[in-house]
Order: sequence, then structure tokens, then C-alpha cells
Amino acid sequence: MNSNIFSLDNTFIGNAIANPLDIAKNLAGQFALTAAERDFLGGTPKLERDEIRNSGLLGLIIPEEYGGLGADWLLTMLCIREIAKADSSIAHVFGFQQLMLATVRLFSKPEQWERWFRQTAQFNWFWGNALNPLDDRCVAKSYPGWYEFSGQKSFCSGATDSEMLIVSAKAKSDGQLLIAAIPTGRTGITVCQDWDNIGQRQTDSGSVNFEKVRVEANEVLLEPGPLSTPFSCLRPLVAQLVLTNIYLGIAEGAFQDARHYTLHESRAWHASNLASPQHDPYILNHYGNFLVGIESTRVLCDVAAAKLDSAWEKQSRLTEAERGDVAIAVSIAKVQATKTGLDITNNMFAVMGSRSTHGGLRLDRHWRNLRTHTLHDPLDYKIKELGEWALNKSYPTPTFYS
Repeated sequence: MNSNIFSLDNTFIGNAIANPLDIAKNLAGQFALTAAERDFLGGTPKLERDEIRNSGLLGLIIPEEYGGLGADWLLTMLCIREIAKADSSIAHVFGFQQLMLATVRLFSKPEQWERWFRQTAQFNWFWGNALNPLDDRCVAKSYPGWYEFSGQKSFCSGATDSEMLIVSAKAKSDGQLLIAAIPTGRTGITVCQDWDNIGQRQTDSGSVNFEKVRVEANEVLLEPGPLSTPFSCLRPLVAQLVLTNIYLGIAEGAFQDARHYTLHESRAWHASNLASPQHDPYILNHYGNFLVGIESTRVLCDVAAAKLDSAWEKQSRLTEAERGDVAIAVSIAKVQATKTGLDITNNMFAVMGSRSTHGGLRLDRHWRNLRTHTLHDPLDYKIKELGEWALNKSYPTPTFYS
């Protein structure tokens, strides 16, 4: 682990090896103090993004030889989950930071990703997402040694206040999907402030406009490119597992808020003949179910992360079947995290009581954040894929989303 890790006041922690998970917990504690207010305000959490920059965690998965912290995927997911307990929007952009770095590692040549890794670690670059292959409005024209990208992309999480973007465009000549890594501040790029959803309100997941943006040939990720080898096909599984740990973090944060409110604010229901709600059998039944859901989801998430780590280490030696095993583990964890999260963020109000719906508490943000997220990947289709495996032993076909 790299010893060049900053404390939250931007000073070195001597020569001691700092634990990234401890740093994530400290950040989460700080973010929790303003999470409800910032959820109301929306917009870019600039101060919080800068705290992550100063923490050294932007290079979490970058190997030590390139200046990063050299974390594996299990530790990375634990850090994402910890931040999500406090603020799932910040966890989203932090998780996508690791996903964007994984993207350049999986899709590009060593002379490309090694340079970007070193620069990211050295300058604390934030990476934003403008890839969205389902949005084909961005078109690329080919010229000798470079391309011209023009059009628009939606759901561009973390693009605001980023130094680099992962972008995609359909080649005008043959419709091929081209993916590139380019500076956010390049001429012709406009990051739009048009994200106004009910949840994940500080992810800046609006749109980005590209107007005759020059993209150099050495910025395009062609070798091996997407979905060309079992190893490069790990990219969507990294994405799925990042989101799964965000879902679990939301559930854990909602559980913590509900428990605190039940113990300190809730009143016993008049028909229960109890002095306090903490011994109400119906409330205890809810909390028992919450605990079963959280603990089982934690195990499934950690198993999936361990399988991802094993596959990641194999690189070009990874087989299709080994990749398929990771896909199944990630999908099982995601289904469980979705069900558990929706149960807790909905039924937490049943254990807190009617006063907990006061607008100023913004306890509904847990449900809003999770519901917004989970709609991007319908659970029914994920369960169908698992059914294909359970009955027919057919692995999911690699795509950008599974």
C-alpha cells in the first residue's frame, strides 16, 4: 500500500501506512453531517469531491508502481459501500471513478493506461462518465490520425468537476462504437447542468454536448477494446458490482437512521400497551427481517468481489467460463441488494412512525436514491438471466450491462 496518503486536512500521515477503509469511514462521517441538506439543494458537491481528492482515494485501484494505493476490488467495494451509507450520490461518483479507471485498463494498450494511471495518481484527477452506449446521438467522423466527435450523451455521471471523461461515439462510416479517454476541458465539450431527478441528486448525471471535439487516435481505446476478450468483458461486471455495493450502502444507512429514530424519537402505538416501541413484536419483526437482508447481502457482495479479484488477476488467461462465474455471483448479489434495499427504505417508516415523514428530515432520500438507481437495470431481466443459469447452465451473454 502506498504511504503517500493524505489526511483529511491535506497533510501527510507520516510514514505510516493508512488504511483506505479508515479514510473512507472518516469521509463518510463528514459527508453524513450535510447529506440531507445537500440532497435538498442538489447540484455539484464540490467541497465533498475536493475532500476525496485530498484523501488520496482517487487512485484506490491504481497499482502502487504507478503511484496509486494498489487496492483490490474487495477493499475498493468496501470503501464505496462505506461512503454510500452516508451519501449515495458521492459514493456513485467515487465508484464510477474506479470504474472509469478499470475501463481504460481493460480496453486500452499498456502505453495508454499506464500513462493515465500515473497522471491520475500524481494530479488527483477525477474521471467522469460520458460513455452510455445506448445513447447513439454522438457521431464520430474519421480523419487521418484523429476523429471528430459531435452530438450529445445522457446519464453522464460525475462529468461536472472532472478532469477526464470516458466518452463514446458511433463511427459515421460503419456504426462501430468508439470509446475514448479525453480531457473534460477540451474545446467543444459542454457539461450541462440538467440533472433534475428525484434521487441521486448530486451525481451530476445530466448530459454532455460535443461540438466538433477533436479526439486523437492515441486517445481511442481500441486494443483490446470492449467485449473482445473474457478479460475485457469484466468491465460491465465491475459496473454492476459498484452499483450493488451502493445499494447495500443505502440499505445500511437507512437501517442506521431508522434504528436511531426508533430508539430516540418514536412513540409506542397506543394499542400495543407498551411504554416504548423497542419491544413491540411487530417492530421487532421488521428489524429482524432488515438484519437478515443486510447480512445476507453483505456476504453475497463480498463473495462476488472475491471472485472478481480472482478473475482480474488472471488477465489474458481468464476463460469465458470463469468470467461467467463472476457474472452469476455479481447478479445474485445485485438482486439481493435491490430487494433488501427497497424493503428497508420503504418499511423503515413502519418502524419509525408517521412523524418520521417530516420533510425536513428527508429520510425519504434513501428510497428515492435507491429507486432512481435500480430502474436503470430492470430486476426482472437480471432474474431471467439467473434462471437461464439455474435451469440450463447458460451463462449471461457479455454486453455493456451484464
